[in-house]
Amino acid sequence: MKLYYSKTSPYSRKVRLMVHEKGLQQVITTVVCNPFEEAPELEAANPLGKVPTLILDDGSSLYDSPVICAYLDTLTSDRLIPESGPDTNRERWNILRWEALCDGVLDATYNIVMERRRDAREQSSSWIEQWKNQIIRSLDHMDASINTLPAYISLAQLSLGAALGYLDFRLSDLDWRNQCSALATWYNDFSERDAMKNTRPE
Repeated sequence: MKLYYSKTSPYSRKVRLMVHEKGLQQVITTVVCNPFEEAPELEAANPLGKVPTLILDDGSSLYDSPVICAYLDTLTSDRLIPESGPDTNRERWNILRWEALCDGVLDATYNIVMERRRDAREQSSSWIEQWKNQIIRSLDHMDASINTLPAYISLAQLSLGAALGYLDFRLSDLDWRNQCSALATWYNDFSERDAMKNTRPE
């Protein structure tokens, strides 16, 4: 398999965290690319030209990060997303809800980053404020809900680690730790995992 990714993409990082936590490094070749530049091989695999994109051994491709993570989770027995069933449904939907919330934080953060790159005269302060409010509300909810994370490592923790890491990387002016002490404590501990250290954005 071949994974196209960007070192700064938080969506790519979530997939790379899954690869590391499940020990799949030996069966996946990684290819660093810049989706903002012409990338014919990436575009052939994914018409959106976005990362992450995973090319399977049969030549077919998967995208985006939720789909890739769901697929990778089926490759080993130590599941990070519980299979659907009467005894696991509640935890499964809790994990997928965490992933959706974290991806929403990534979306809002990315939107702010891209808006700030526009000419100052063209930037929308109202949109930036709206995206910031989305992030702050989400972080407050995460802080209050931190005890709902599974006791074992799951996709929920990987998604949260990628989201908070991206905030530190791109929105360092958002001082979220002072308002979300429980979340900050969790992140400080989780950041010490080898998977987090090996996938830090550059």
